[in-house]
Amino acid sequence: MRKIIPIEDSSQLKFIFGPRDNNLKLLEKELGVSVYLTSQGLSVEGKKPKMKKALGQINKIIKLAQKGFVLSQKELIKLLHFDENSNFSKQKNKKITEGGIKVFSGTKQQVFPKTKGQATYIDSINQSDIVITTGPAGTGKTYLAMAMAVNYLLDKKVRRIILTRPAIEAGESLGYLPGSMQEKLNPYLRPLYDALYDMMDVEVIEEYLEAGIIEIAPLAYMRGRSLNNAFVILDEAQNCTSEQLRMFLTRLGFDSKTVITGDITQSDLPGGKPTGLLEAKNILKKIEGIEFVELKGKDVVRHPLIQEIIQAYENFYNSKL
Repeated sequence: MRKIIPIEDSSQLKFIFGPRDNNLKLLEKELGVSVYLTSQGLSVEGKKPKMKKALGQINKIIKLAQKGFVLSQKELIKLLHFDENSNFSKQKNKKITEGGIKVFSGTKQQVFPKTKGQATYIDSINQSDIVITTGPAGTGKTYLAMAMAVNYLLDKKVRRIILTRPAIEAGESLGYLPGSMQEKLNPYLRPLYDALYDMMDVEVIEEYLEAGIIEIAPLAYMRGRSLNNAFVILDEAQNCTSEQLRMFLTRLGFDSKTVITGDITQSDLPGGKPTGLLEAKNILKKIEGIEFVELKGKDVVRHPLIQEIIQAYENFYNSKL
């Protein structure tokens, strides 16, 4: 069976094929069809049972290309294996693949959720004043929250962004590290800077930092403040004590949005001290306006091996219970 898909704008082909046609090769492998370019458009050939799915997926990718989305191979794999038979509504599935829940579109890049869990996360941020999200590394907890914060700022829904983390030493004493206190703290805050630089131009970030429109600071600096008209992100919250998290939660001001992220399996609190994140889930679960989102291994969008590593550890620890 053979089908031709017309391509209206040939400049979109680079978005569809990817560097060195890697995306095209991946499409053929994952969908079990043959895809090549003709003068009429994209020719798709394969057995009838596989053609329906293949044509549907390729049309999604073409629609994304028309909107300027450049899919990496890992993103393409996620898109191809999106669970369309889950309870996730077809409407939301359509929004994801067409960029309708696009988080941020600017000069740097476009970000959109790539899994059901990530789409739920984005919806929760839009709908609730406080969102507490847990999940393993690579599920986009911090990255998507940062993209939402930038989007809210550029859309003038908030006047500033505040990014914070607890400064946990994780085996190294701050007193023994070289430099000033700020230089000692910078390594803890570096991941927040990295995500931010992915989404905005350096000159704009520096201007906003200097003007206080964007603030990146350790959690201790939040004490005694009221954070009004701000998008506030607390990252690595699994390293917060109960007292610290309670202090932070009571900083929320008017017209503000707060996102708290953490991986409860990777706490660096000394002496096996319980993380305040777990306690908060039990205490706050019935309060309207606070939403809890749990991302899982299937929401990992880094290297495919990471998903397998996370699952292997989960299986190992579950077997010991």
